Amino acid sequence: MVVTIPLWLITLSWSVTGIGLLCAGVILADIYRGGYRQSMKSWEAVWPITAIYAGPLALWAYYRWGRPATPRWQQQHGASPQMGLGETAAIETIPGGAASFIGHLIAVPIVVGTGVTIAGKGVWPMILLIAVFALPLLIAFEYRSLTQAGEIRSAGLRLRVALKISVLAILAFDTGMGAAMLIVAFVLGYPPTSIAFWFVMWGGLLLGFMTAYPVVRWLLGQVSRRRPSRDRTQASGSM
Repeated sequence: MVVTIPLWLITLSWSVTGIGLLCAGVILADIYRGGYRQSMKSWEAVWPITAIYAGPLALWAYYRWGRPATPRWQQQHGASPQMGLGETAAIETIPGGAASFIGHLIAVPIVVGTGVTIAGKGVWPMILLIAVFALPLLIAFEYRSLTQAGEIRSAGLRLRVALKISVLAILAFDTGMGAAMLIVAFVLGYPPTSIAFWFVMWGGLLLGFMTAYPVVRWLLGQVSRRRPSRDRTQASGSM
């Protein structure tokens, strides 16, 4: 069945995507022409990717949290502002969206090109493949982040922690993002080759952020509660 997409929705979809690409360009220019290079280089991809689907929200987040984390900003203004648990959780949730975005770009063309389906629908293999491609990217990011933080000395433990964070974050992200994909597949019927499909995916990624954020915040809260107890144990052992 051929679905007719309203002209206003096509126009809106292109406009939102165009604004997202513009915001991504602003961030890239600030990083590479402005000299605000990230200490952790993968963030130089995460921020502009996030801007494609989050637009001005990502631009605001970059200037609030991303730019102050750079060596150049800190040379100019001093140490970056201290952040509470809520802000830290928001920052730690952002890479999951970037990983899912890349998963979309790989999985959707594969499913469309091969015509593979599960129960007669292409949406199911899309959701599965997005998770398959996004998970190793996020694990690598989290492992690198933990290594740079230097709080976990054991490489094996860092890998286990990165794996736990990534699996839970991807599952939580897929709850929101998958809901948007199911709406497209079973209600709207927009083909993956249409800009309207991708417009709904941008909304799904934002919804995925909202479903993943509480999980990431809970995980960070667990870590922060355990750390003082370890510190007290180490302090008592040194007496």
